[in-house]
Amino acid sequence: MSAGAPTSDVVATNPVERVVRAADSFQRRHAPAAVVVGVVRKFGDDHAGMLATSLAYSGFVAVFPLLLLFVTVLGFVLGGSDEAREAVLRSALVEFPIVGDQLVRSLHPLQGSGVALAVGLVGLAWGGLGVTQVAQHAMAEIWNVPGVRRPGFFPRLARGVIVMIVGGVGLIATSALASVSTFTGTLTPGRVAAITASAVLNAVLFLAAFRITTVRAIPFRQLVCGAVLGGLAWTGLQALGGYLVGHQLRHASEVYGFFATVLGLMSWIFLGARVALYAAELNVVLARRLWPRSLTQPPITQADERALGDIARQEERRPEQSVDVSFEHRD
Repeated sequence: MSAGAPTSDVVATNPVERVVRAADSFQRRHAPAAVVVGVVRKFGDDHAGMLATSLAYSGFVAVFPLLLLFVTVLGFVLGGSDEAREAVLRSALVEFPIVGDQLVRSLHPLQGSGVALAVGLVGLAWGGLGVTQVAQHAMAEIWNVPGVRRPGFFPRLARGVIVMIVGGVGLIATSALASVSTFTGTLTPGRVAAITASAVLNAVLFLAAFRITTVRAIPFRQLVCGAVLGGLAWTGLQALGGYLVGHQLRHASEVYGFFATVLGLMSWIFLGARVALYAAELNVVLARRLWPRSLTQPPITQADERALGDIARQEERRPEQSVDVSFEHRD
């Protein structure tokens, strides 16, 4: 059956069903709409909403320990200069446009004996690695990597360390640019250049994160489109967040206090997690040509069969195990 064929021989009997079938027929005939539907369907097939929640929770739990680690290291590197430390910290916390100022005021370097400090820093770094483990699991689920082909604990740990290093370096660079690339004021040439540079850096960071957290069997070229989209989307979120702070949420900390900090930070991280996972899903849909997907069934499309087959084969856990998938077509 061709992609643009009617979704069923049965005539819809109610207005809602007719609208849905008309939309289904339209998206099957038009590739851009079919890709969008394919990404949304793939997101649901992979239970990526739960993956985003898990990633956001891990990120929320890790962000304060990581910031404490960051502040403490700055204290050593900058020789105790409070002004320099606060300047760098404010630059990094531009990534959290609603709660950045409150976090700056709340964070203080870890102090104590050298041994206690070393133990604390190791514990904080280990906690921060948790989010990188969740990210690698999410990428394996999105790419439907069979369990038998997923990397072991120590390779995942090594990748997590690399993600933290790359992310830390990129955080400073993108935050400095994001501090001026907002929708406030006029679009001067300098501001346009900052927005462009921020978008490029964000896309590069997304691409690096996708490459590190995705199994090596996935070619590099299949990660580019989603990284570019993710970088543009994250740049837009940063700019929009700056606009909201400047025009709508100037007094949010005074009105909502601690609850605004927690809820704002959690919401921002959750939104970022969903952006990243949707970008990753786009990579899979384009790489495997998982469109058009059906909105109404029966019948299912060939893209549906490929997607469902990948999900089934993902459950292989042992080298001796082989999962075969077949579909019974009904007229």
